[in-house]
Amino acid sequence: MSSFKGRNVIVTGGGQGIGRAYVEAFVREGARVAIFDINDPSIVVEEITGNHGSVIGHRVDVTDRQQVQDAVQATLREFGQVDVLVNNAAYYEGLTFSSFDQISEIDWDRSMNVNVKGVWLMCSAIADHMRERNYGRIINISSNVVFMGKTNFLHYVTSKGAVWALTNAMSREFAGTSVTVNCVAPGYTITPATRNMSTSEEVAELERQILEAQSVRRLLEAEDMVGAVLYLASDGAAMVTGQTITVDGGVIVG
Repeated sequence: MSSFKGRNVIVTGGGQGIGRAYVEAFVREGARVAIFDINDPSIVVEEITGNHGSVIGHRVDVTDRQQVQDAVQATLREFGQVDVLVNNAAYYEGLTFSSFDQISEIDWDRSMNVNVKGVWLMCSAIADHMRERNYGRIINISSNVVFMGKTNFLHYVTSKGAVWALTNAMSREFAGTSVTVNCVAPGYTITPATRNMSTSEEVAELERQILEAQSVRRLLEAEDMVGAVLYLASDGAAMVTGQTITVDGGVIVG
């Protein structure tokens, strides 16, 4: 894997779970990282910086255009440039499992605003900078549920399907530049959010079913997502754009 020394990265939702694993991986590879998170990231910044390297944090609601633009501009002032954007922030923990006709408008709107609008706003805020430099790596995080037709989760599945479609179309809009736009679709991954998504009995049964569906018979952990993101962010992926890598232990094949 190429070193990211001298590279600058933004990771949304980087204060916990898989997002934090991305932050720590980039720092290990020599990058400077800005965490954008709806929760105050200062403690996480201190923890990671104390162990590894240079991290800054901004408290940002990615659904708010002004907050996004202000945080991006502050990061550019601090770092001078941004090479990689990882759109990881998502509304997941707290979603209610229910049939599509019983989903509340609050849950539906929050899913679309965070998971889709947030990605669009982040990409919009950094686009001119990357075009001017003729360099950039945008990595959007979707989900393997897009390819499964998962029941009782239509708000999340639809929002992550939109991220997949957005990635494909956006990659075309950067044609003629060296800015790439790709997608990673994780499978079910052990994080506090997934473990708290329902009762312990229901989560245990879900995990049993997922293990049966996987070719690699162990549950995924946050660190398992890192390799695909680092690859797509690297110079080795310069000719990869508009693509999706599914990382789920073999649930989705072909």
